[in-house]
Order: sequence, then C-alpha cells, then structure tokens
Amino acid sequence: MDRIPEPELMNDPAQALAYARADFEQPHNQFIEQFRGIFPDWPGTGYVLDLGCGPGDICRRFALAYPHCRIHGLDGAAAMLAVGRDDIHAAGLSDRIELFEAYLPVTTPPRAHYDAIICNSLLHHLRDPGVLWQAIQTYAMPGAPVFVMDLRRPVTQQQVADLVETYAADEPPVLRQDFQNSLFAAYQADEVKKQLRQADIDWLQVAEAGDRHLIVQGQRDKA
Repeated sequence: MDRIPEPELMNDPAQALAYARADFEQPHNQFIEQFRGIFPDWPGTGYVLDLGCGPGDICRRFALAYPHCRIHGLDGAAAMLAVGRDDIHAAGLSDRIELFEAYLPVTTPPRAHYDAIICNSLLHHLRDPGVLWQAIQTYAMPGAPVFVMDLRRPVTQQQVADLVETYAADEPPVLRQDFQNSLFAAYQADEVKKQLRQADIDWLQVAEAGDRHLIVQGQRDKA
C-alpha cells in the first residue's frame, strides 16, 4: 500500500485539544519503559530534546521518570504548544520543561547539543524525513541516547480499518480520522532504513514493535 502524506502540522485548536485529551496512557507509558529498557545505564541528567513534542505529554512523563533532567520540546503547531504549556504548568513542571515553536530545519533549538533526544510520532508527518535524521545528527552530543517511536504503515487498507477499530473506536470522529490518516502516512521499516543510509547514519537501528509501531534507537558514538 502506497504512502499517502498528511498535513505536517496539527494547528487547529479543536483538533489540538482533542489530541491532547485523548487516551495515550498505554503507548506513551510504553515509550518511557522502552527507553528505560534500551538505555538502562543512562543517568537521566542534563538536557533532553523532544522533537515534535505536540502538547507535551511525553515531555511530562519523561520528566517524572527522570527527575534530574531538563527538557526542551519543539513543535511547529502553536495550538498544540498552547495546550501543552497549560498542562505543564498544572503539573508543576514549568521549571524543568520548556516548549518552543519551531519548524525544522528553519528554526534551531535553544541549545547546540543535547544529552538525549526523543521523538514520538513526528516522522509520519514529515514529507522530507531527512529533516528529522539531520536534526538528530546535528543536536545529539557524543554518547547521547536517541529514541524515536512512530507508527508503521500497514500493508493493506483492511489492516488500517482494523487498527482504527481496535485502538480508536471510542475516540471522537476527528481523532479516528486523524489516526487513519496517520497510518496511511506512516513509513515502513525498510523505508526508514533507507532514510538512515541516505543520511549516512550507521549508529541507529530500526525495529518493528507490536502491531502498529516502529522504533529507531541508538547511542551516538563518543568522540
């Protein structure tokens, strides 16, 4: 099944709020636990860059899991960031998490390098996936763990319909449609491996995870 791109930004306020209030407890907790499992020796200190942070749910969970780090979240959707800043303030985490409106590669993060880089569900929004891999190559300091999780495009349209029914049947129509669009827009593992070869990145590995995700992870070689 061919990939069907979707809009890069989720900037409609109603859509942003619906996304922020959706139930991502299982996949977002899984994101944190898999990071822990892959990088058990990471000390959890320094600055973390979250690329495509959306409303900041992963930022908040990561900050609670690693209470000695600071997090910079980047996203191009102002509506998402507005919801996220309110939620971060309500959680009492404004002193450790900052969200920035940024559109790669035009905008640069606040710091030149980061002690870790995380990214959840940004890749399938990108028409040019090389933007993500170039950012990681640029901003990950030597020794930094990198963890990217995203959707994986199914093989058939029926599989898309089955996944929407399984995971979004009780969500509002806007979120069911968004999930379907995202599955059509997602990349497959072999496509991501090709992207990494084109970016000349040999220190990241790609693996399928569960019935709808893929993971790209690795640790930047120390100088």
